[in-house]
Amino acid sequence: LNPDEKVVHLAFRPSNKDIFLLVETCRKLEVIQLPKSYKRTASRAIEMFLEMQKVQLLEGDVWGHRKDIKEYYTIPPSIISKIRSMKTEILSCEKNAEKVAQEIKLNPKMVFYILNKGG
Repeated sequence: LNPDEKVVHLAFRPSNKDIFLLVETCRKLEVIQLPKSYKRTASRAIEMFLEMQKVQLLEGDVWGHRKDIKEYYTIPPSIISKIRSMKTEILSCEKNAEKVAQEIKLNPKMVFYILNKGG
């Protein structure tokens, strides 16, 4: 992994050691995204560790785990612009956030992360 990674999706059930190594390797890490079933099994110790490191643990899926899919996925600037242009609408109602997230195939919490990130 690139040490400058800010958002990482893990398509496997990470051990505590995996999480510690990830945070140690990627010093600028802000978000770890895990599939729903894996996030549910994350230990309270890891949740507290990530909280202390100011790393969010988000639930979310990639659209299929296949070997021919690129290792990196960059959210297109047009999607980020769309999210930011709808900020008032999204923040006014959770259902709006879910609708936008569904349209652009992102988890609602990832939409909020993008909004809060600014820039």
